[in-house]
Amino acid sequence: MARLITFCLGAALTISGAAQAKEITLQDIVESKRVNQAIATASGSHTAYTQVRPRTAYEEDDGPSHVELYVLDKEGESIPFITGEVRIGQIAFSHDEKYIHYLSTRGDDEHTNLYRIPLRGGESSKLLKHATAISSFSQSTDGSWLAFTTREAGPEKADELAKKGFRAEVYEEELRMGQVFIQDLNDKDAEPQLIELDEHVLSASVRPEHQQLLLRVAPTPFVDDDLMRSSFVIIDTEGNEIVRLNTEGKLGRSAFSDDGSQLAVIGAEDKHDPAEGRLYHANLETGEVRDLVPGYAGHIRDLHWQDNQNLLFMGETGTETEVVSINLQNNERSTLIAKGQVIISRLADSSDNGDLTLLVNTPAHPSEVYRHNDGNLQRLTDSNPWLADVRQPRQETIVHEARDGLRLEGILVYPLDYQEGQQVPVIMAIHGGPEAHIRNGWNDRYSTPTWYAAQQGYATFFPNYRGSTGRGVNFSKLGQNDYAGKEFDDIVDAKEHLVEIGLADPDRVGITGGSYGGYASAWGATKQTEHFAASVMFVGISNNLSKFGTTDIPNEMHLVHARSYPWDKWDWYLERSPIYWAEQGRTPLLIMHGKEDTRVHPSQSMELYRYLKVHDNVPVRLVLYPGEGHGNQRTGSQLDYAERLMRWMDFYLVQQAEGIPDHELPHAERLND
Repeated sequence: MARLITFCLGAALTISGAAQAKEITLQDIVESKRVNQAIATASGSHTAYTQVRPRTAYEEDDGPSHVELYVLDKEGESIPFITGEVRIGQIAFSHDEKYIHYLSTRGDDEHTNLYRIPLRGGESSKLLKHATAISSFSQSTDGSWLAFTTREAGPEKADELAKKGFRAEVYEEELRMGQVFIQDLNDKDAEPQLIELDEHVLSASVRPEHQQLLLRVAPTPFVDDDLMRSSFVIIDTEGNEIVRLNTEGKLGRSAFSDDGSQLAVIGAEDKHDPAEGRLYHANLETGEVRDLVPGYAGHIRDLHWQDNQNLLFMGETGTETEVVSINLQNNERSTLIAKGQVIISRLADSSDNGDLTLLVNTPAHPSEVYRHNDGNLQRLTDSNPWLADVRQPRQETIVHEARDGLRLEGILVYPLDYQEGQQVPVIMAIHGGPEAHIRNGWNDRYSTPTWYAAQQGYATFFPNYRGSTGRGVNFSKLGQNDYAGKEFDDIVDAKEHLVEIGLADPDRVGITGGSYGGYASAWGATKQTEHFAASVMFVGISNNLSKFGTTDIPNEMHLVHARSYPWDKWDWYLERSPIYWAEQGRTPLLIMHGKEDTRVHPSQSMELYRYLKVHDNVPVRLVLYPGEGHGNQRTGSQLDYAERLMRWMDFYLVQQAEGIPDHELPHAERLND
């Protein structure tokens, strides 16, 4: 049972004295738990939450993480509701708060269905079964009906035909459209009613106190259309369009006020904005939207209505987050949670007494449930109590200048027991996107095991180079039409700054990253090879010409990254590709990639591997992960990745050895143990 934990602002969980500390392992990091959603009752007496529990390496069979359901009672005790080998999806209280509704695949289910479990405890019962997997649901205010989304059914007898050898795949022509259904909950015999639409439904939420739905729709199921061509539309339960919001570019979260009279959405400034981060208030008669926080020097990531006139938003500014309330009548703002306290990932829910439920992480722990009231933050859950026995490395925001004078930020994690002026090996960890940024919170994960690295004497630095989010739209556009240009020079400038302040040993700096960070890692191993002693490239880009022809986001690449097409300037695309500079590469390169990646096709890794292998000027290795896509999701793949990453860095940065490390890892020995 977890107890209520009062969180002292600005304090970090540390262990005094190395003798008391437990050494962290890479398996510990991979198997760390986290909370991924939470809901609270109107009275605030109960909070339900789901906890992601990764599978145990070498013991459990391969598969996705388990997701378990818990309830915090009014005494602050955490009660297991549904645990074990389960995956709980979306959760919501019933309108009368007697039940928790949730999505899951249970028993002999062929796919995800809708269940409910009494809040007072007891057995689950199936509330709704459908012919295809239910992906989300939303209830009416009075609980008499709900809307749910799913995908249209696949071809008839597909499984039987596949057994006979008929497995042909028609590329991009077999995608199934998203659909929305209405289910009457008062009539046990009522069949779900399909709302006929000519668009792909991405999400659906019931408009409170109305017989209407807010949908996010796109022309097709293509990922590219989800990102760049979706729109919000309000329809009635017969499918008639009431109003469509006048937005352009990427869209994020949306929320109605409790009475349904107000709607706020997070969107982009324009179609060239790399990331949704503007807060809009919608006119529900005309569809026009107005920016509630014009010129916001950050990115708004979440929103929640306090009441029908006061809206909360969570903003990311620099490496910190804040929660601000804005009054729709007078546009007055007040800060509820100031920057520099904790890193907020979600405004989860609110209660009638003013309590705000949040998902929060800090440098000391992954995402947990917190409560905010009257300026006080309380931590409610502790998913990883063992972390209290591990020494926490020092972590802080570092500010430096690029060569052209641009002010830049990054997160530095120091080695344990670091002494000022001591030169240490450094791992430069480059985020992807590039429309993303690293916050001053929990950054310890399989691809960047910062606590383990600190324990081994490494510093880890996360540069928020130009093109990153968190500093407003203009900053996030600075890398456009400049692949591998000033944005990657910023990474070198960050490295030079760490050398200048006496922290980085210039001969022992490695670089790693995934996706666009993998591109930077490949660029650092070829074009900028003189700056890095080792590189680990993950799901990265090596050839911008073939990348365009094999990705599932060509429209996004054109609108918010390259701002051109390859045929506009063939030579430029080639010269901004690591393969073009492969011959001069002298940085040992470990390449890893998911075999089912559709975002950055594994052929990108294969191309660079083959170029470097044929030139034969530098050690190179390619590792592919079957069943993984654009990032490893399973425990075994994550642990294997983390061990290969650290072995590569140890071999070249610490041992400064010649040759190449052994390609085998001791998995079999551990399995027998």
